[in-house]
Amino acid sequence: MSCTEIMHPEAVAAVRLLLIYIGDNPNREGLKETPERVLRSYHELFSGYQVDETALAKMLKVFEDGACDEIVLLKHISFVSFCEHHLLPFTGFAHIAYLPDKKVVGVSKLARILDVFSRRLQIQERISQQVTTAMDMYLKPRGSACILEATHECMTCRGVKKPGSVLVTSSVTGAFREDPSARAELFSLIRGCN
Repeated sequence: MSCTEIMHPEAVAAVRLLLIYIGDNPNREGLKETPERVLRSYHELFSGYQVDETALAKMLKVFEDGACDEIVLLKHISFVSFCEHHLLPFTGFAHIAYLPDKKVVGVSKLARILDVFSRRLQIQERISQQVTTAMDMYLKPRGSACILEATHECMTCRGVKKPGSVLVTSSVTGAFREDPSARAELFSLIRGCN
């Protein structure tokens, strides 16, 4: 979908109404083009809705050449998502890992799959599970893991106002769930050299 396709008159009017609701004038110089800018940014920020199951399957194309059988871990992947309860951002880092079963995936694909699910209205716990579910479905590893650490603006700039607090969620499957030594090795690698 192109940006011109997202400029529905109803959406533009809705953003204008929000500007009025918060007490500003959508006709003043600095806000005249704000509704269109907001809709263009939403198109990018919520791009995860544009990826369907077919695209996800293609994204996680696997390679059997030179596959290893040890933990593959991509650490400190930055991400941005939006709380579905307040439409405020939460930002942080992900650690995504899997234990290959004769197949590997391009490393950038781990970050891309995170973007697919984080670029939607979300709760952090769901993103962790969606990432491991997709990896299990398309990569079929012996185990997968997604650990997220994020700061939620809905908690830091409003409500309880606790800046600096970090929510940690995890989803582990297969060997990472069933084998204590595999799980311990995974968390040791995450805590290890940055």
